[in-house]
Amino acid sequence: MKRARLIYNPTAGREMIARKLPQLLAVLEQAGYETSCHATTGRGYATKEARIAAERGEDVVIAAGGDGTIHEVVNGLAEFPNPPALGILPGGTTNDLARALKLPRDLEEACKVIAKGNTVDVDVGVFGDKYFINVAAAGRLTEVTYEAPSRLKSIVGPLAYYAKAIEKLGSLHHPFPVELQTPRGKWKSEIWLIIIANSVSVGGFERLAPEASLNDGLFDVLIIPKANIPDLLHLAALARKGEHIRDSRIIYFQTDELEINTPISLKLNLDGEWGGELSGKVKMLPRHLKIFCP
Repeated sequence: MKRARLIYNPTAGREMIARKLPQLLAVLEQAGYETSCHATTGRGYATKEARIAAERGEDVVIAAGGDGTIHEVVNGLAEFPNPPALGILPGGTTNDLARALKLPRDLEEACKVIAKGNTVDVDVGVFGDKYFINVAAAGRLTEVTYEAPSRLKSIVGPLAYYAKAIEKLGSLHHPFPVELQTPRGKWKSEIWLIIIANSVSVGGFERLAPEASLNDGLFDVLIIPKANIPDLLHLAALARKGEHIRDSRIIYFQTDELEINTPISLKLNLDGEWGGELSGKVKMLPRHLKIFCP
């Protein structure tokens, strides 16, 4: 019998995952999985449990929660050369990766996707000793993801991030100096935001990187240089419709490797989680994880 380990955030989705556990386990049992569960109790627990599951030789590891839970599980699996297949039960605020994979928002329907067994090979990004599967980003705006209260996120969803961004709008548009190096050359300037996307959906914007693919072996890099607030608001409106990518105020390119250097202290955001200081090298592990999808 195949074995699955379900790692879930008990507070995600207004505790819906915990309430739905009997139904989810029933779907997996009917599909032939012997399933065990683990409820996370703090930051880093999902990574630890995913690593243990891989070491035990589990066939499938299921991340049930938001993008943060998925990020932690990916970090527990990606260090292995042949990790277990990853299942996703979306229960978070934005569910960017689930959107990109076109997974059902309903937990039981998403569980049925795992039961059907269809997988896709997905690229994984690496920054230092950390992995990411959806996005790496830096800029004052990305810091609102750490500051939006978790209770507010559970009540109003992505609006919590927008509320925090509006609150800090006066300080968010300050640029920072950066030097970028790719296999094609070096570039230096002051920028407001850098996004290194692996999928189309980032921060609740379903077409922020409309040409991105989860398995093409390339990052889609979007940079907003030094800009004023009206420009930033206009670009945000265009991004909602996916019409920003060819705007002259956006720098866009694809690469499988990127070195970033900046003289200032700035947080790097990996899949919505803190990933350390910005300076360093970002690399791609092509088609490294198998993920269940429709």
